[in-house]
Amino acid sequence: MGNREALLEGAKRCLAEKGYARTTARDIATAAGTSLAAIGYHYRTTEALLNAALFEVMQEWGDEMARALATDDLADAGPLERFEAVWTRIIDSFRTHRSLWAMQLEALTQSQHQPEVRAQLAGGLAAARLGLAELFDVSPTPVSPALTAAVGAFHQALLTGVLTQWLIDPDQAPSAADLTAALRHLATTIAPAPA
Repeated sequence: MGNREALLEGAKRCLAEKGYARTTARDIATAAGTSLAAIGYHYRTTEALLNAALFEVMQEWGDEMARALATDDLADAGPLERFEAVWTRIIDSFRTHRSLWAMQLEALTQSQHQPEVRAQLAGGLAAARLGLAELFDVSPTPVSPALTAAVGAFHQALLTGVLTQWLIDPDQAPSAADLTAALRHLATTIAPAPA
């Protein structure tokens, strides 16, 4: 492995251990076993290296989540059963990949100061909304692209909110069963949409 790859791997380890804002160039160089000058030579700035590492981690995480959330085994599940099963898998990933999920939230805050991070997240968000809509919406009738986007945005908002609760206070955060019970209750109290 050359210095460029070692720096990228070192930056990824630092992101997982220290987070974006607390990782220094010295931390990365130490983790990579390279000199500080190697960062400038290969990536120009520490920020550029951290962004490259963040984007790669997000891609790896997205691929892993796609595998974890595969629903081939839920083809015969009803909508609420599917909802609860998928949320069980998502919440399990909060436990097993806590640092990756925390990194996702930290990337959100970094996006306010770094247009490159914001652009990367915006592109990923559009794909995530579509993926979430497909994952949860098992309606037998096709829906419009606008409604698909709205369904995806709803699930994205729910995901971000539940994730925040799990990162802050996992003992009080909702379970998949809690979310399903709440959805069932809300569905029975909301009037049907006009025809």
